[in-house]
Amino acid sequence: MINIGVLALQGSIAEHVHSLSMIEGITPCEVKSASDLEKISGLILPGGESTTIGKLIKDFALTAPIIKRAKEGMPIWGTCAGMILMAKEIVNEGYVHLGIMDIAVRRNAYGSQLDSFNSTASIPIIAHEDIPLVFIRAPWVETAGEQVRILARVNHRIAAVQQDNMLATSFHPELTTNLAFHKYFTGMVKKYLICG
Repeated sequence: MINIGVLALQGSIAEHVHSLSMIEGITPCEVKSASDLEKISGLILPGGESTTIGKLIKDFALTAPIIKRAKEGMPIWGTCAGMILMAKEIVNEGYVHLGIMDIAVRRNAYGSQLDSFNSTASIPIIAHEDIPLVFIRAPWVETAGEQVRILARVNHRIAAVQQDNMLATSFHPELTTNLAFHKYFTGMVKKYLICG
């Protein structure tokens, strides 16, 4: 079995755990400490409130351990707030959280809670069929570095990106029954375990 962690400080933790539990050979693990990080081969940073999660990451002394595992090549996937946590720049803000991915993101870019919406997109690298997308107070990527691969645009805005072992999505795959993104991330983790 492969252990994939979900940062379990705030946000859509249970939903990611459930999605991972639907994939054969995967054991989802809640991550709340540095010792928990050592037991996993991949980490999901869930959607939620990025400012709150960022503060809790510091309070739980997880900033340096997460950055270390990312630099070592462990796959990390951020959804919505998780994308903000990973970004090297947050537009119009004077701070970053983990700063591990070469993207600049805009918080709440698609609007407020009332502006939440569902969409679908064709993302051939992820799945052969269209994928349902759920946007809730979602960010978007304003700029991406040369090493960042743009996987999807929604309403002409960058909504999914990958940089080496890091994946980030503006939307919430865990709030749908579609497992395509979770299976793709699982594939990243398996490749990491094989190739180191």
